[in-house]
Amino acid sequence: MQTNLYFVRHAHSTYTPDEQGRPLSVRGLEYAQLVTDILKLEEIDYVISSPYKRAIQTVEGIAIWIHKEVMIEEDFKERMLAGFPVEDFNEAITKVWENPEFAWEGGESNVSAQKRGVEITCKILQKYESKNVVIGTHGNIMVLIMNYFDSKFDFSFWQNLDMPDIYKLTFEGMQLVDVKQIWR
Repeated sequence: MQTNLYFVRHAHSTYTPDEQGRPLSVRGLEYAQLVTDILKLEEIDYVISSPYKRAIQTVEGIAIWIHKEVMIEEDFKERMLAGFPVEDFNEAITKVWENPEFAWEGGESNVSAQKRGVEITCKILQKYESKNVVIGTHGNIMVLIMNYFDSKFDFSFWQNLDMPDIYKLTFEGMQLVDVKQIWR
């Protein structure tokens, strides 16, 4: 039995220092409607999201379409890069990808963030076996999860993601058997 997880990287958001409450921009809201339109063709059974507003807003349209609530899952939140604002984001993110065990003060290493993401992904695969599940999430944690199942999903892959982006991961049990981008 195949289970399909549709990882949806959130659409463009308006920057605020409130990481959890940061909303989609006007452009992001327009793209969220396109995400809904694309996912309407996929026979979705359940919708799960990070607790961050921008992730919820990106997938709530498909939840409304299938008459289900968006289930919030804390462990799909974005990885904490550091416990403080970093001076050079590109330098900071490059360092954690080059050294997966390294963590900035107050932040998560790739190893710890990936462990968190993979554990919840495996629980979802067990709980919703043979279903089609949308997961509203964030670029870095999404790629760390994908990287666990196939190492070709790496830092350069992350750098080329769109906002939003949708990847359909097909599993047989816990084995990843196919990945398709369904956004472009």
